Amino acid sequence: MVLDPQALDFAADFPGITPGWSYLDSAATAQKPQAVIDAIARAYGPDYATVHRGVYKRSADMTYAYEAARERVARFLGARAQEIVFVRGATEAINLVAQSWVGTQLKPGDRILLSLLEHHSNIVPWQLVAERIGVGIDVIPLTADQKIDLDAMAAMLTERHKLVALGQVSNVLGSVLDVRRAADLAHAVGARLLVDGCQAVPRMTVDVAALGCDFYAFSGHKLYGPTGIGVLWGRHALLDAMPPYQGGGSMIDKVTFARTTYAPVPTRFEAGTPHISGVIGLHAAIDYVEGIGLDRIHAHEAALVREARDALSALNSVRLFGPEDSAGIVSFAVEGVHPHDVATILDEGNVAIRAGHHCAQPLMEALGVPATARASFGVYNGPRDIAALVKGVERVTRIFG
Repeated sequence: MVLDPQALDFAADFPGITPGWSYLDSAATAQKPQAVIDAIARAYGPDYATVHRGVYKRSADMTYAYEAARERVARFLGARAQEIVFVRGATEAINLVAQSWVGTQLKPGDRILLSLLEHHSNIVPWQLVAERIGVGIDVIPLTADQKIDLDAMAAMLTERHKLVALGQVSNVLGSVLDVRRAADLAHAVGARLLVDGCQAVPRMTVDVAALGCDFYAFSGHKLYGPTGIGVLWGRHALLDAMPPYQGGGSMIDKVTFARTTYAPVPTRFEAGTPHISGVIGLHAAIDYVEGIGLDRIHAHEAALVREARDALSALNSVRLFGPEDSAGIVSFAVEGVHPHDVATILDEGNVAIRAGHHCAQPLMEALGVPATARASFGVYNGPRDIAALVKGVERVTRIFG
């Protein structure tokens, strides 16, 4: 097995990657480089203080670091800092838009457009608000190679559609969306486009201006950062027209028992004491991936996907899902074997994969399977991990053959 000579080898940066262990579950959550762990330790240790409230030096320093992280995220997305809202993760980001934008801007009879491959976090929040206000939901089918069918999207869109919400990279299939075309199609009928970027930001450059979307959401923990922190980017005019999602400290301008006024965006959406160390860790994670280079990461993972698909497709009992050019993710099934059994046997050989419906039950139904086995890659993976995966799947076929 020969990968590109420029293939990445950063496993030594990750204390969680122990010798002989093949971690192939980065689509669920990425391991953390030492640089991120160190940044979090400093934030909880010698640098720790609250933000936005204290007048003493350490609090001022931490406030500066917190807002510097917002600026860093903005540069990472090609955005402005006042358009960056810190949230707990992509799930909260999507719920925020569902409650504060859809919940106030849409009316009975309007429609939302999703796709068949969406994660539950990009389905259920829209269902909750749609049921409350009487909005309909339509679903875009997939192409023969299991990508979002944008031709079908074009045919389905009407002026009743006010929001389109799509994943940039499928967490099951690795399918990559042409976001620019999707945005143009949505805007042609006056709809807004929200993009779930969870699986995109760890492996490809994202420029929200070039993509043309209106909202963009991602979670830090898939980007080699900490859990409990995520980002919502939105066009400033849209955010500015949205009411608060939660009430509490920090998000206010003036509070009286008669009336409360609210802070400008993004502060309006960041009620309470924030996840300070999470924000600092996210900053370190972005520095880490951009230090490697997202183009290099994408090329490396593309090579791993090709090698894995080629090797697995040579096994007669293995069925592959997703397109040939999937981004960093390979889902598969072994004939006659439940994916949970596949994952258990692989674990016996020190190979960690994900098995299940991957929070995408409608997609599983369309694929005609209850679940899939999924291998997903990161900057710490290489040829040895592919070899271990294939060896484990071969063992599965022998045991159940």
